[in-house]
Amino acid sequence: MDLKSRIDSVYGAASSRELAERYDCWASEYDHDLEALLGYVAPRRAAELMARHVGREARILDAGAGTGLVAQALRPLGYRNLVGIDCSQGMLARAQEKGIYDALYCADLAQPLAFPTASFGAVVSVGVFTYGHVQANCLDELIRVTAPGGFIIFSLRPDFYEQSDFSRSQSALQARGRWELVEAGAAFPCYARDGLDASLRFWTYRVTPKAA
Repeated sequence: MDLKSRIDSVYGAASSRELAERYDCWASEYDHDLEALLGYVAPRRAAELMARHVGREARILDAGAGTGLVAQALRPLGYRNLVGIDCSQGMLARAQEKGIYDALYCADLAQPLAFPTASFGAVVSVGVFTYGHVQANCLDELIRVTAPGGFIIFSLRPDFYEQSDFSRSQSALQARGRWELVEAGAAFPCYARDGLDASLRFWTYRVTPKAA
């Protein structure tokens, strides 16, 4: 299967189980494909946002950690207290080999998370909210596990943002006082090489005390 077919395959997943299976199949080639072939810049952009808003002592949840590309970008900036979750055991096995997380768990973001309320100072999620992946109903749970005053930083494809229920859900959560918008970044090409036409946009929210 070539690279475009792999990408199309995960975007076309019809269920969380199917998505996990497709990432399991991709896991051994994933880092090479995204870093060497595509020049994937989103993890670095996420780390830069984290450094702007979140102290190095914070316990951080990498929601949809994959093989650990976001943690790899965070570690050189001084972040050490990192926990990762992903639906794919194959991807988590690759992340485990890198030794960059305090803990890794197999978890489906469409389901309740097995963490106490206010467990984390920040949550980061990159490349997870997109076609065939996770829907906006997970946002309440990410807010629940984030401590009041903590940050939730995530990427969205602009086209998916417009076509999905994320726009409505994000606004509704703010209207309910669950979080407040800190920064909505401009769209940027997420691949530096290979000519694939894909953009991402980062959103940064602060969880309000009311959300506890």
